[in-house]
Amino acid sequence: MPERLLFADAHAAADVLTFAGRAARLGDGAVRLQGSAGTLAITAAPLAPRGLLDSTPTVLVMRAHAIDPELVCDIVVEASALARDPEDPTALVLPATALSPAWAGIAPPRSNWAPGETIAAAQLAGSAQWGIAAVAEVVPIDAGEDAVRAVRASVWGASDAGLGGLPRGAAFAAFAMGFIAGEESARCFTSGAWTRLTLDRGHVLVRGPVRSGLTDVRATGSTAASS
Repeated sequence: MPERLLFADAHAAADVLTFAGRAARLGDGAVRLQGSAGTLAITAAPLAPRGLLDSTPTVLVMRAHAIDPELVCDIVVEASALARDPEDPTALVLPATALSPAWAGIAPPRSNWAPGETIAAAQLAGSAQWGIAAVAEVVPIDAGEDAVRAVRASVWGASDAGLGGLPRGAAFAAFAMGFIAGEESARCFTSGAWTRLTLDRGHVLVRGPVRSGLTDVRATGSTAASS
């Protein structure tokens, strides 16, 4: 019998499927499921380097849900292979095969996060949209995978002053995963080499140089989006 994840309600199970569906179209299409103490953290990597010469930043996205308190797991699976249990709307069926992507071996800290400033959701959206347009403009027609990855690494790995010096890929991850909504601001936290952007709909975690002195950022239209 396939292994199942049992959630507190059908809404939580559906939310995980939505997260997995979006993650399936980004990065390598894998999701990591870590369950303990009644909480399931689901993580994906919209951006991650492949090889020593790849300058793509490591950018993870995460959401958490209450789950069966007896469940203890840490597994990476193909996002598109997660399925709803036809007999129980509060449960998801796990695929039989696990994956082992390199990014799953890079775990963000669980504690000691120091609060910083905020970044307006409009600034995140503007930076992401500028980057998407830049990638589309630069990538040549019929480009090979290596050429596409080089362009994406250049655009998404670039430091963005409007994001307090974080790589523009942090904005892309928040935008592509549907984390940006309304007039909220992302709260910034740092721990070691990691920075976390927390929004109401999820978290974006960026691994890279320590960023200090993050200041409030206000969107000012197209000029801020292209900074």
